[in-house]
Amino acid sequence: QVQLVESGGGLVQAGGSLRLSCVGSGLTFDRYTMGWFRQAPGKEREFVAAISMVSGHRTDYAASVKGRFIVSRDNAKKTVYLQMNNLEPEDTAVYYCAARATFEVVTTHSGYRNWGQGTQVIVSS
Repeated sequence: QVQLVESGGGLVQAGGSLRLSCVGSGLTFDRYTMGWFRQAPGKEREFVAAISMVSGHRTDYAASVKGRFIVSRDNAKKTVYLQMNNLEPEDTAVYYCAARATFEVVTTHSGYRNWGQGTQVIVSS
């Protein structure tokens, strides 16, 4: 059974940084493309970032986070990270990691089969 567990969320002031982690179990981690999504209250879940399987040489970012967020992975630790810098109040949301058992990096939530439970990020102004 695939399990994804996020951590690292919290309350931070605007301009600050957080690093989210997502640990996978029950899957051959390096054979999964990993994605990060977020959902703010009253809004639809939206794509944030993704990293391809194995070496993770391909990444993709939403325009709203490009240049501020960095996605990376450590296959030995079965962990994907989201480094979030220069946070803005608009980044406030529940952040979810997701896994996709193909090489293709996709930005739609329907493209991912496995999901974590989410971690809350609150950015105060």
